[in-house]
Amino acid sequence: MAGWTLGIETTAHTLSFGLVDAEGTPYPAASDTLRPDQGGIHPREAADHHKDVAAGLFQKVLEQHELGINDIGAVAYSQGPGLGPCLRVGAAVARGLATRMDVPLIGVNHCVAHIEIGRQQCGCDDPVLLYVSGGNTQVIARLNGRYRVLGETLDIGIGNMLDKFARNQGIPFPGGPKIEQLAKAYLEENPNPDMEGLQLPYAVRGMDLAFSGLLTAAQRLIDNGAPLNAVCWSLQEHAFASCVEVAERAMAHTGKTELLLGGGVACNQRIRTMCEEMSSDREGASFAPPRMYCIDNGTMIALLGWLELKKRTTSLEQSAIDQYLRTDQTPIVWS
Repeated sequence: MAGWTLGIETTAHTLSFGLVDAEGTPYPAASDTLRPDQGGIHPREAADHHKDVAAGLFQKVLEQHELGINDIGAVAYSQGPGLGPCLRVGAAVARGLATRMDVPLIGVNHCVAHIEIGRQQCGCDDPVLLYVSGGNTQVIARLNGRYRVLGETLDIGIGNMLDKFARNQGIPFPGGPKIEQLAKAYLEENPNPDMEGLQLPYAVRGMDLAFSGLLTAAQRLIDNGAPLNAVCWSLQEHAFASCVEVAERAMAHTGKTELLLGGGVACNQRIRTMCEEMSSDREGASFAPPRMYCIDNGTMIALLGWLELKKRTTSLEQSAIDQYLRTDQTPIVWS
């Protein structure tokens, strides 16, 4: 495939244009995120935001890497999963650009893109992926030509849970980074913390997870007078330990020795440390890509598009979005 591959990410609150060159080398994306003053992300408002900034952001990514539209050899976009109105904006932009530039179009799986950018950045081969994002939480491993979901959230994604808890305390979106700061401050004040009075429900359900009970119980602690930074620490410890437990069980079941973190919550240093400690105890290794590739970004879409273009493209008739697209619905045709 000659030329650069452009990737367009619009699954939720972020519009991002990213690029990989003709050899598949990734380059930093140009992104713009809707940050509501209050409440969560409204899909229609996010879609309107994406439409408003798309043209300027596309021009920005070209200028950022000193490229012109004639340098683009293919256009990839998030076909799913995600918020329908947001996905439709990305698909429309991708169709328009591909048609205008007369280059191949390819719709890719957002979740799989997180895996492939992580593998590329970290140099791991066949990992178990712990995918922790706002909209989803999954434990994934490759088997017989697909990425299989070995466990997942039964209710809400871990990032959504953290954001909802933060929002209840008046912390604006995104709430996860602030929770991490408050938890760290609690540890600095209490180097040997005690979980007494801060216990929360067990989130593991076999190989699956459920976070709604954690959210409710954490809010009840706040309502009963527990300090916010203490509850933030407890919430992180319980939620992350649950994810790491399921990931460890997946490594044991599959016999794999590599663990790869992906998704926006993978920016959190505490969950990174927990994964490193668990993997080390198993004589394995834990990996996490640079934080700019953990959050939603167009570069990961471009990379997966570049990989898949060797085997397929997406016709205009096949280019409709699928907001419920599953991780295991994408055949691994590139490795």
